[in-house]
Amino acid sequence: MWNENKVRLIDIAEELGVSTATVSNVLHGKTKKISDATVKRVEKKLEESGYIPNMAATLLARNDSRIIGVVVNNHEKYEGRVFEDSFISAAINYLSDEIENAGYFMMLKKTKEIMDIVCFASMWNLDGLIVIGFCEDEYQNLRDHIRIPFVVYDGFMKEQGRISNVTIDDFDGGRQVGKYLKEMGHRRVLCISDNDICMDRDRYNGLNNGLGRDADLLLIPMNKEKRDDFYQKNLDRIKTYTAIFAVSDYYAIDIMTFLMRRGVSVPQDISVAGFDGSDDCLKVRPMLTSVYQNNEVRAKTAMELLLKMLQDSSFSQSVRVPVKLIKRESVRLIHRMPEGAA
Repeated sequence: MWNENKVRLIDIAEELGVSTATVSNVLHGKTKKISDATVKRVEKKLEESGYIPNMAATLLARNDSRIIGVVVNNHEKYEGRVFEDSFISAAINYLSDEIENAGYFMMLKKTKEIMDIVCFASMWNLDGLIVIGFCEDEYQNLRDHIRIPFVVYDGFMKEQGRISNVTIDDFDGGRQVGKYLKEMGHRRVLCISDNDICMDRDRYNGLNNGLGRDADLLLIPMNKEKRDDFYQKNLDRIKTYTAIFAVSDYYAIDIMTFLMRRGVSVPQDISVAGFDGSDDCLKVRPMLTSVYQNNEVRAKTAMELLLKMLQDSSFSQSVRVPVKLIKRESVRLIHRMPEGAA
């Protein structure tokens, strides 16, 4: 590999077929009149040659860093493994593609405190942000303390303000589950969630709408060990239901595993449905019925909104992505309900 003592800017310029001035301008962050493609080529060659061992200094020297921050709420329910969650990992995978396709770099961060983003954004001179998993009041607080545009990728937003939001139709997802369970003859339905607010409340309300009656709601602990103890104490009650709707695939698979280890068969004894449509649904037996949300569309939409905000500081928009119930083996037919039956 070349190093700084052996290579000159003119050597790099000649190899790339650009002027020495172009290479020098990229080196010093003066790229406004240079195409993104050329900037990328020059930066790559500078790094490969060893002339610039770390392009971070160049990025920070610019008025626009070409860095998009993706920040994930390291919520206690993930128990320190947030990036291992299938929904989060899928979201990051697709966001990485969309950010790169738009000519930007992705900077990834996890945090339990949303206001940590203020320092993070300033330290790396971020052009924009995509934020995952916080709540509405936290987003509004962040908006009041940060100047750069950001898009809420997965969070609950009623008041839009100067924030763009990509959400999914949580109510309709729950409604589709409720309608399907009703069609399959299930009347004793339990919904499990770790809270009764925001999108989980919308999913529960949708479930009730589809069922045409109120399902029971069981609030469960976030901690895995405490949750298993909770299920054990409530096992007799849980076994009185013919179907369980969990507000996430994670909780659906968790309770399926718990029940089957205690001799309760899914779906013969209890049917189970989840929400998210993650790849994990296909890895369990029986395969999990779940509400599928398209992470590729969601990531593409998030980046489109952020680019519009970068071009127009007054722009903000909320986009709702539709969801679809995917029916699999974890829900069984008790008896077919006639259409329109209560």
